[in-house]
This record gives sequence, C-alpha cells and structure tokens, in this order.
Amino acid sequence: QVQLVESGGDLVQPGGSLRLSCVASGTVFSIGTMNWYRQGPGKARELVAVIDSGSGTDYVDPVKGRFTISRDDAKKTVYLQMTKLKPEDTGVYYCNAEIQTTIAPRWYYYWGQGTQVTVSS
Repeated sequence: QVQLVESGGDLVQPGGSLRLSCVASGTVFSIGTMNWYRQGPGKARELVAVIDSGSGTDYVDPVKGRFTISRDDAKKTVYLQMTKLKPEDTGVYYCNAEIQTTIAPRWYYYWGQGTQVTVSS
C-alpha cells in the first residue's frame, strides 16, 4: 500500500504565503513525476505544478512567478511554496505522484486526500 499525505493548508490573507508538503509512505520503491492539483469551489480539479524525476518543473500560467514546486527524494516529499496568494487560489490542494512499489515493477499514479487552502481577508 502507498499513502500520500498532504499538510500545510490554512486560512491566509491575500498577499500571504503558505508552504504545502506531501509525504509518500508505504511500499514505495521509486518516485517519478510529482504534481500538485487544486479544486476550487464549484470548479473542476486542475493541474497547478509539475516536477519530474530530474527536478524539471512546469506551472500553469496563473501561478507562474508566485508558486514554486520542489522535491526531496530522500524524504519522499514534494513541496509547494505559494506566495502572493490571491482569493482565486482558494481550494483543496491535492498531491499526485507516479510511484513504483516494492511489490510490482509497474508505475501507478497515486493521490492524496487533499489539504484546504483558503485565501480571504
């Protein structure tokens, strides 16, 4: 079994910052691409940021210059540093990772349960 657990979500004022974390545990052998998604109120889930196994990154346009994705493979953790937060950044943020387990050689994508980010004054 593989678990992804997010943390760091909170209520923050516009212009503020938050750092989200997502830790993988269980039968993890190797981790490939790691992603952050978000789902705002009444909206579809959307991809926010991507980091590949070589630490190459990509972002959706609305967060470029404000969000930074990073990873620590020794800790099996991916981070999302969010700055200059706006009300439209409000939503549940989900971690998603491509993982190879110790049980089978195939790669699968796993999801965390999400962490709530609310940007409001």
